[in-house]
Amino acid sequence: MGYLIIAIAMVTFTIMISKIWTIFLIVFWRPYALTRHFRKQGVMGPRYSLLSGSLHDIKTMTIDARKSVMDKHSNDITQRVLPHYQIWSSLYGERFLYWYGTEAMICISDVELAKEILSNKFGFYPKRKVRPSLVTLIGEGLILSDGVDWVSRRRILNPAFSMDKLKVMISRMASCTISMVDEWKTKAIEAKDKSMTIEMSKEFKELAANIIAHTSFGTSYAHGREAFKAQTELQLLCAASNSNIFIPGTQYLPTKSNIEIWKLDRKIKKSLQCIIESRLSSQSDHCSYGDDLLGIMMDTKNDGANELKMNEIIEECKTFFFAGHETTSNWLVWTVFLLSLHKDWQEKLRQEILEICGMEIPDADMLSKLKMVNMVLLEALRLYCPAIELERIASKDMNLGDLMIPKGTCIKIPITMIHRSTKYWGEDANEFNPMRFINGVSKAANHPNALLAFSVGPRNCIGQNFAMLEVKTVMTLILQRFSWSLSPEYQHAPVNLLTLQPQHGIPIIIKPLEL
Repeated sequence: MGYLIIAIAMVTFTIMISKIWTIFLIVFWRPYALTRHFRKQGVMGPRYSLLSGSLHDIKTMTIDARKSVMDKHSNDITQRVLPHYQIWSSLYGERFLYWYGTEAMICISDVELAKEILSNKFGFYPKRKVRPSLVTLIGEGLILSDGVDWVSRRRILNPAFSMDKLKVMISRMASCTISMVDEWKTKAIEAKDKSMTIEMSKEFKELAANIIAHTSFGTSYAHGREAFKAQTELQLLCAASNSNIFIPGTQYLPTKSNIEIWKLDRKIKKSLQCIIESRLSSQSDHCSYGDDLLGIMMDTKNDGANELKMNEIIEECKTFFFAGHETTSNWLVWTVFLLSLHKDWQEKLRQEILEICGMEIPDADMLSKLKMVNMVLLEALRLYCPAIELERIASKDMNLGDLMIPKGTCIKIPITMIHRSTKYWGEDANEFNPMRFINGVSKAANHPNALLAFSVGPRNCIGQNFAMLEVKTVMTLILQRFSWSLSPEYQHAPVNLLTLQPQHGIPIIIKPLEL
């Protein structure tokens, strides 16, 4: 018995020593070693602080930046949405090292190197593991999956985003939009001056949610309301805690924040479960579950090789519910904002739309002919891209250009900075100039991949064609029916809440063209 107790004690002691040694390596030795490693390569950065790394500095800079209000004509938003990047790049150069807690982050804003990272097909630069709260928000779906799992899911989901299927969805996108603009027109006509002020952020969030619900899940915003509302609340919680120190395991503690996250997650899953069960009950014995995104995922039940289990379908639904409405709604918001400042372009687009579409609901052929609309949408995406940065992690020691990146180092690609780089976009990089896209995306800048809004390489955005058709359809229907200007109450304050959003909303004064 005595020998057993001694053996247990020795094993326990060995485990404790091993844990202590691991913590020492992570907290003390690795930051020191990596700082020295990168310094030898000419890469500098802010000093590492015990446990917090650079998080305290990031939080302080972000809080200070959000107190300011920008000139509405200024598109130089890096100072507000990535203040630490702007300050550190001015101090240490384009490439710099900083610390997200004990995790090393190297900023790479060279487009050729970004292309090399994002185009890698061998899994050398997988997605970085994100915080559990973010997994709860986005879902363990296509966006966060890697390796064989990602390949399998992408193969399953690709048919839902084929151009033939997307073209059919245009009428449903238009139907949702017409419902919204008819309501605007009714309210505007009832007003004294035949115009009204609309908070566009709220309107476009509901519209984009309604469109993704109708086109991909065969339901409506009303039925998915609980999921959308819970995801919005969860997004704010995740954004608020993003610069806090995270200690693994704390996601299981019943803290106030965790309890709120668990509650919101239950709401999201319950809402999605209802939508899935509704589809299950509507299926007859001789047909599939449908040819939309939800139907294609559910039809894998009949394909043993690629079957998605029910919990995996729910996670994919979370992914597309969030990504499908969050990015497009913000793209629409910033496009309307830019056109409210540049009335000449608003009128040019209207004339193009009336020449090609008249007052008809646009179809895929009409939308493909709207060249100037396309140029403006791409310029809006360049200046106010919903995703402000991309990140990957080195899965092993990697040579990247003239750098040697050690295994486990996170690589940050700051889209907002690259999209404003005079090196790629010329001296007017911060100006609204849709004409730069007159010859297409690949010739708009000094590098064919300088526009990173949808990423590049094998993991580019699966929904980019869906998003472009949706935004084109919505803008066409609005421009046919309304002119608009920016409300004097507007405060120009772009903010990073996981996606780029207007901190104080965007109030727009709309006026129907025909009463």
